Amino acid sequence: MPLYAYRAVSAAGEVSNGELDAANEAEIVDRLRDQGMMPVRIAPATGAGAAPAAGGKAARSGWFTPRRVTRDHVLALTRELATLLRAGLPLDRALQILIELAPTPAVAALMQAVRDDVRGGKALSQALDARREVFSRFYVNIVRAGEAGGALGLVLQRLADTMERNKELRETVRAALIYPTILICVAVASIIVLLIFVVPRFEQTFAQAGKALPLSTSVVIFLGTGLRDYWWGIAGVVFVAAGWFRRRGRDPRVRRIRDARLLRAPLLGDVVSKVEIARFSRTLATLLGNGVTLLTGLAIVKDTMTNVVLAGALDGVIAKLREGKGFGRPLAETGIYPRLATQMILVGEESGRLEEMLTRVADVYDREVQVAVKRFLSILEPLLILGLAAMVAGIVLSILAGVMGMTELVQ
Repeated sequence: MPLYAYRAVSAAGEVSNGELDAANEAEIVDRLRDQGMMPVRIAPATGAGAAPAAGGKAARSGWFTPRRVTRDHVLALTRELATLLRAGLPLDRALQILIELAPTPAVAALMQAVRDDVRGGKALSQALDARREVFSRFYVNIVRAGEAGGALGLVLQRLADTMERNKELRETVRAALIYPTILICVAVASIIVLLIFVVPRFEQTFAQAGKALPLSTSVVIFLGTGLRDYWWGIAGVVFVAAGWFRRRGRDPRVRRIRDARLLRAPLLGDVVSKVEIARFSRTLATLLGNGVTLLTGLAIVKDTMTNVVLAGALDGVIAKLREGKGFGRPLAETGIYPRLATQMILVGEESGRLEEMLTRVADVYDREVQVAVKRFLSILEPLLILGLAAMVAGIVLSILAGVMGMTELVQ
């Protein structure tokens, strides 16, 4: 049977680490609970994945250790804190255990600062709000709602589930883009190798022939010698241009134009829109389910959206909601949110089941994202392959045209 490394907490709040062999993780959970232990983390017992010893020794630094707190760290902290609180541990003790379990020095320092604020009399939401570079407004408001309702452990569990689903959505898109990215890198590398190392070898031969070269051959040789002799200047221009475009991308007007064009782009716009709708619906459903009002929830969700056109359209929706015109109909009137999503939200609003319907919308569009990504890649991948073949063939044919011209001269 496979061996699993576990980290668990006793009723007294003591951290225990070890290894057990079992058929699956569920069996490990059952065995630990029978021993009066609350499992916090279970993973296959490999050399790198084994649970480190308690007492703060987990937070070790290394070459590949992240220097900051990542989204994955926040997700793990949220799930572990929810587990500890639901096991009946007080917040102060639960935070201390998280410090001992911290996987990196950055996480340990963060949790120490949060624990110190809590010990100083602040609420957990206040301690998190002081660290907005790590914890978003959405996160802080969910925690605040859990504190107000006296069910912080349960609320954190729901929050962790939402973060997990959003992570899966991001990973779906990211994994789908790996192959096209590799194709593009191979295409660029192949063309650079041809232009720098192959094409210049023909330059001297063509020059000795003393015959005017075809235009395509001259262009290819010019590009090859230029890359070979002035690669440092070209790299500098590319670096400066990338920095300029990045600064321009922060301009609200430029970003709005870019995001609007992105939504109208064939195939890609469909993917972007569905990803945003899925995240929007799940985030809002989580907020409503934890006692946040619709108006406040919409304002928070707006800050979490990456497309400024879709986010900006919520301003009008919020204004009409304040006037008593509802949520679903003003959302549909924006004209940029998918009709299916707006109709489902309208039905949920009219039936008094808005939270449930938003969750269904998120589930529907999670599946739609997978379909849209597959459709996009089914067209993009052949286009990339054909584009690479066409560019390489163009370079080769240009050289052959020059060689054929020399052959005619010899005859």
